[in-house]
Amino acid sequence: MTTTDVPVLDHWIGGATSAGTSERTAPVYDPALGEVSKQVRLGSAADVDAAVAAAAKAFTSWGRSSIARRQQVMFNFRELLNARKDELAQILTSEHGKVLTDAAGEIARGLEVVEFACSMPHLTKGGYSLGVSTDVDVFSLKEPLGVVGVISPFNFPAMVPMWFFPIAIATGNCVVLKPSEKDPSAANWMAELMAEAGLPDGVLNVVHGDKEAVDALLAHPEVASISFVGSTPIARYVYEHGTAAGKRVQALGGAKNHMLVLPDADLDLVADAAVNAGFGSAGERCMAISVLVAVDPVGDELIDKIRSRMGGLVTGDGRRGCDMGPLITAEHRDKVAGYLDVAATDGAAVVVDGREATFEGAEDGFWLGPTLIDHVPTTSTVYTDEIFGPVLSVVRVASYEEGVALVNGTPYGNGTAIFTNDGGAARRFMLDAEIGMVGINVPIPVPVAYHSFGGWKASLFGDAKAYGPHGVDFFTREKAVTSRWLDPSHGGINLGFPQHT
Repeated sequence: MTTTDVPVLDHWIGGATSAGTSERTAPVYDPALGEVSKQVRLGSAADVDAAVAAAAKAFTSWGRSSIARRQQVMFNFRELLNARKDELAQILTSEHGKVLTDAAGEIARGLEVVEFACSMPHLTKGGYSLGVSTDVDVFSLKEPLGVVGVISPFNFPAMVPMWFFPIAIATGNCVVLKPSEKDPSAANWMAELMAEAGLPDGVLNVVHGDKEAVDALLAHPEVASISFVGSTPIARYVYEHGTAAGKRVQALGGAKNHMLVLPDADLDLVADAAVNAGFGSAGERCMAISVLVAVDPVGDELIDKIRSRMGGLVTGDGRRGCDMGPLITAEHRDKVAGYLDVAATDGAAVVVDGREATFEGAEDGFWLGPTLIDHVPTTSTVYTDEIFGPVLSVVRVASYEEGVALVNGTPYGNGTAIFTNDGGAARRFMLDAEIGMVGINVPIPVPVAYHSFGGWKASLFGDAKAYGPHGVDFFTREKAVTSRWLDPSHGGINLGFPQHT
């Protein structure tokens, strides 16, 4: 099948599909087959303008709609998504490559935020102070921002958009979503499902595209905020350009997550956790464990246990019941594989080479098996770079203090974990770690929906994390109202500064 024979995925603007104004398209691959499955429109600035205009028009009524109406749409969406989640999982696997069980887990975590958004009537209540002065009351309101933009990455094409648009919509905003052009179909599917749930036209719009669409969203004067998840360089770019245009910006960047293993830890539990957190979703997670820090003398035993577990993993087409799928593109696969040569050159030991694995899938799939590298120098780019693939590096240290220094020495601050049976050591690490999300015997410490997700340092730009209380505050602005209903007998003029009496 040639690229001209495949379907073209259009934008979703104003409650309907739209081809837009741009003639540019990009291929969307099935990573397990190595074949183009469709083309996706690459939107122009004019297409972004059209989506923003549709959102602004919808906001005139949606922003003033009752809390009960918004809540009912969220409840409907939750029920429809739960009933049809297997359909969405198939879409995720076909375009991202992650195995079906991993896709189902992604949807489940997105559903948590949808359910959190269903509680918005309670979360957006204002405060009321009666009688702050004689016959004067003060109360506060939480109001929506207006039109908001969401730019989401390829690694979680369903979950990450659901970190943002349910909360934005439930608080009365209208959304323009720009998903990754590498796996764009989930965004349209969810937008259509929201329409089926009763969402009015224009409240949720999807514009596909590349940098041109991103820049148009960042610069658009009617877009009040930008929510972004992606690599640190692009997160910094989004933050700088969005704030320069006067927008609120929450930009979540990259990571290099460390797992510190103390000598008293249950090494079988550690080995299981390291494999799960290092190779799930082919390592294409900002919360993946990419560095295991082994405190002497557990390194050799731990390497043996991890290598043994890796021997039983099956890499292949996620629709065949395999353990790990392909990488998103051939280019990304080749980039990740290149770090294995770097590791050997830098003096590390490649214990398990993913290039030598066998694969349960089409020959042209974007394959790279789970890879284990020991004795990785901290000066090597294998250690310093966010590889974003199925590569687990092991660094040996002599003490807890040396391990914590490594954890805190990274420019990133997204997630970290400690494995130990010592409660005192765990509590100490919780306080010592200069990282935004910490796991104690939990390798991927992603908070539940009613807490907020986000890191420190170069992993987060802006003050607001994703979802949870931060999400509600980000998508609303507070208005304080001071009210006095005068007694008809009261009157008179006083030009002095008002005083509370």
